[in-house]
Amino acid sequence: MGIQERIKEIELEMSRTQKNKATEYHLGLLKSRLAKLRSQLLEGDSAGKGGGGGDRDFEVVKYGDARVALVGFPSVGKSTFLSSITQTQSEAAAYEFTTLTCVPGILNYKGATIQILDLPGIIEGAAQGKGRGRQVIATARSADLILLMLDATKANTQAPLLERELESVGIRMNKRPPNVLFKPKKTGGIAFTATVPLTHMNEKLCYGILHEFKIHNADIVIREDITVDEFLDVVEGNRQYIRCLHVVNKIDAITIEEVDRLARLPNTTVISCNLNLNFERLLEVMWEYLELCRVYTRRRGAPPDFEDPLVLRKGAKVIDACRAIHRSLADPHNFRYALVWGLSAKHDPQRVGLQHDLDDEDVIQVIKK
Repeated sequence: MGIQERIKEIELEMSRTQKNKATEYHLGLLKSRLAKLRSQLLEGDSAGKGGGGGDRDFEVVKYGDARVALVGFPSVGKSTFLSSITQTQSEAAAYEFTTLTCVPGILNYKGATIQILDLPGIIEGAAQGKGRGRQVIATARSADLILLMLDATKANTQAPLLERELESVGIRMNKRPPNVLFKPKKTGGIAFTATVPLTHMNEKLCYGILHEFKIHNADIVIREDITVDEFLDVVEGNRQYIRCLHVVNKIDAITIEEVDRLARLPNTTVISCNLNLNFERLLEVMWEYLELCRVYTRRRGAPPDFEDPLVLRKGAKVIDACRAIHRSLADPHNFRYALVWGLSAKHDPQRVGLQHDLDDEDVIQVIKK
């Protein structure tokens, strides 16, 4: 029996099993077997493609300060959107499967260089390899933000299908990693500790799941009430936690009432590529989701350089800015102090060290020894 058949067999058994206290242990083990088989399926596909160059059309060098992937079903407007905001010509037409390879474009916005990837349209069953779906989704895993492009006339059905395809290959959208310490070791058995009451799993189920993965020695500290699926994510360790924004296109084809309903959904922005509607709002939301931080540099005796900022991640410290300028500046033997102007400074300028937290549009001057 092949991996696909075994996966279908387990899914069928899970669908037939009632969820209650008596069956939660059995269902947990079935989920662990299912997760293991799906990982084997993806690993096998990667190994098979590796030697033959089957993914070269999707190999795009990461460029700029952030990467955004456009994911959606065929003919939802991804290519038109890319062409509109980046001036990159990605073939667009009213028929399906117009884009057959990964088309990159560059968006310059608020001083940041953002790479936009127009990925070929995926179809239901993409995670199992249909329509080159695995290559498309694997490329999406490398993005800092995923835009799920939806057709306004089909948004209610397209969104859950796309989310399921991405979830099945280890992409966790708009979630954070579970607060769990999982540390495999060579000897000593399994040491299980939970610092909070657990309502979805227990120590016995934890041991059973680890046994399925042939893990017999590990330290586990669970610091929040997690589900079985979240524990499996921790054990497998290959999940990507990525911000995701639903972009509903073709709002010119639906009623005002329906547009208003869609616009109020969480993590959703509505646009019309045909009429160039609401693009500015979408770019603003993309900027918020990317959580970038611009830091302007200043030389001694000169005004700040507001033309070419350092683009860092939200939560960046002075040491990160020093590394972005030149890694030698982050060396404590070379760094003396920094002067910071802006929201993060208690007064302008404030003299700070390497661990000072920076805010967006701060100005920094580094003083060397």
